[in-house]
Amino acid sequence: MEFIDYPLLCTRGAIVFPLQEIAIEVGRDDSVRAVNYALENVLDMVLVSQIDLSIDSPKAEDLYTYGTLCRIKSSRNRGDHLKVVFAGVSRVRINNHYVKDNVKHVSVEVLNEDISDELSIKVICKKALTEFNVVAQKYGRPGFPIGGVVEFDAQLASSLVDTFAQVYIQNIEEKQKYLEELSVKNRLEMMLEYISKEKQMDAIEREINEKVKEKIEEGQKDYYLREKLRAIKEELGDSSGGSDIDDLKEKLENNPYPENVKAKAREEFKHYEMLPPSSGETGVIRSYLEWLLNVPWWQKSKDNDDLNLVQKILDEDHYGLEKVKERILEYLAVKQMTNSLKSPIICLVGPPGVGKTSLAKSVARALDRKFVKISLGGVKDEAEIRGHRRTYLGSLPGRIIQGMKKAATLNPVFLIDEIDKMGADYKGDPSSAMLEVLDPEQNNQFSDHYLEEPYDLSDVLFIATANYMENIPAALIDRLEIINLSSYTEVEKLMIAKNHLIKKQREINGLNEKQISIDDDIIYYLIRHYTREAGVRQLERIIGALCRKSVLEVLKNNKRSIKITKPIVKKWLGNEKFDYGQKEKTNQIGVVTGLAYTQFGGDILPVEVNYFEGKGKLIVTGQLGDVMKESTEIALDYIKANAKKYGIAIKFFEEHDIHIHVPEGAVPKDGPSAGVTLTTAIVSAITKTPVNSNIAMTGEVTLRGNVLPIGGLKEKSLAAHRSGIKKIIIPKGNVKDLDELPSVVKESIEFVPCDKVDNVIKEAFVK
Repeated sequence: MEFIDYPLLCTRGAIVFPLQEIAIEVGRDDSVRAVNYALENVLDMVLVSQIDLSIDSPKAEDLYTYGTLCRIKSSRNRGDHLKVVFAGVSRVRINNHYVKDNVKHVSVEVLNEDISDELSIKVICKKALTEFNVVAQKYGRPGFPIGGVVEFDAQLASSLVDTFAQVYIQNIEEKQKYLEELSVKNRLEMMLEYISKEKQMDAIEREINEKVKEKIEEGQKDYYLREKLRAIKEELGDSSGGSDIDDLKEKLENNPYPENVKAKAREEFKHYEMLPPSSGETGVIRSYLEWLLNVPWWQKSKDNDDLNLVQKILDEDHYGLEKVKERILEYLAVKQMTNSLKSPIICLVGPPGVGKTSLAKSVARALDRKFVKISLGGVKDEAEIRGHRRTYLGSLPGRIIQGMKKAATLNPVFLIDEIDKMGADYKGDPSSAMLEVLDPEQNNQFSDHYLEEPYDLSDVLFIATANYMENIPAALIDRLEIINLSSYTEVEKLMIAKNHLIKKQREINGLNEKQISIDDDIIYYLIRHYTREAGVRQLERIIGALCRKSVLEVLKNNKRSIKITKPIVKKWLGNEKFDYGQKEKTNQIGVVTGLAYTQFGGDILPVEVNYFEGKGKLIVTGQLGDVMKESTEIALDYIKANAKKYGIAIKFFEEHDIHIHVPEGAVPKDGPSAGVTLTTAIVSAITKTPVNSNIAMTGEVTLRGNVLPIGGLKEKSLAAHRSGIKKIIIPKGNVKDLDELPSVVKESIEFVPCDKVDNVIKEAFVK
């Protein structure tokens, strides 16, 4: 026989059974100490009822010998007492009482149930289960689930009778008998006997109720039942919960909720009032009602209709981005003209750091709307969007409804970030769930599994962001108005730094304009030699680092002002991180500068080709994706088919291996725009003809030698401009895209359109 020590909690008639939960208000000093001791030491407790409930300080002889080992599920401080929720673990028999650390303890024996007569238990359990659910249905209380029960075993029987004793037995002495009885069979017989007596008493009570019912007017009936229910809850120590529900009822009746919401809430209130306070379902219903009534159903904020003021705010917050600003102003203008407009779903696509999120915040500020944001990066579960059904433990609404509750209005600016980074698995496809959110024809009846009532999202101004348009699910692209935010030019980065970043970092670090100064040439120096990015995120970090170093100098060395110079930058930030203008310095054989578009913006992509004696193998290195590997094969096959044109002997390909390498091998590279670069590099290497180092090129090649148009011309051109390229060969089909390029790029770079790869090679080779 093994005895284990636990802290002791003496209750005034509160008895908890294994696998059951009960909420107890703990107010006596020794009881509060015991609970706190158990919480601090992460211990279970033994709950034992005192025999005489009027005794304030019970001793060992004033307590029952049998109790329950319980786990503390939650504890809440209510001022002069604690409200603690206990979960029963097992029956115990007390062997010894003692005091340790000023806390009552007991040494107990954990008891096992007697299930020896399994056949009788199964027979009685089947009848008891039916009787239990009949009684539960009659009193409107939760029954015992029988769906899926294949065999009525001892474990089911024990759980059934303990649930019955916890919920229905009110007499303390009789309840204690159920706790002390270890035989499952005997407890089942006690339960059936009790139900039989209750049936007889119920028949008598029904006759009395019928007589009383005729005498009570219909208007007094509801009042009588509510008062009776409130009195019962107060007697059971659950009076605190009534006020919360009353507040929710008052909120429902005093506000213009839609009729379907009112009907749903009233139905849930009715269900709540029929449940016992100790039922776990009460918390579920209360949580649902709080969500249902706290989500905005009619609240709207008034838009700022002053178009000039909106324009001013957008210009203050962001330099450039004229297309996006124009689209927002168009939306407001049409809304003013028609007085009704379904909000467009705008999707800002561009590399990191170009201002997509901050632009959405500026739109909210300009319109004077609330701003909320969710990120879909890595989301794979459909329930993240639509919510979980209430049948699941810990269920909640989806992120859309959570965001609407946070906004507290029906017409916020709602930013859906990283829409191109959603996944899908066995739990569903969240992109499919997003269709109902982002489709203006559907989102006025958005269905959340938890909320259960249709929700109107048509007044929300959704703004989505993505880094790479190709990764946005195809079905969603059809619902989105795509606005591309390309990489910034050096001039744009300079203006953003002067007008926004430096001012922001000064304020963050507590500096004023006189304490630190950064000239334009230093900003250019930082952009060219300490950053290589499409946006300005790294530039802001560097400016922040300079401000922090300046604060240290001001406080440590008592300097009044600091002027940032190149020596100071090198001292504080280290040597230059990047070479400005990293193109090839001289004309070389077999080396061609290509252009690539990545999710971080444009970049130059040098391609190297060499050959040596071998057996006609093609070797490709440099972390190339499937598309670029196919481009290498197409380029080589085109050259083989046109070998005579380029003065190459056909036996050359049988007697030599060709090695194609794209440097920076640790960086994965892929995309349909390297065909002409690969073709030119191979021909240059084999014919030993140098390629002009001031030329870059982009375009895909076909087996017939045609040059196909590509995407991302603006980003690629900016990368070429940043690297000092003077001429770019582009597909003829991309001439129409030149209008979108910044003037500073078009003025410093010559664009040569070509539709045949022969023309590309002639233009690129040094004559």
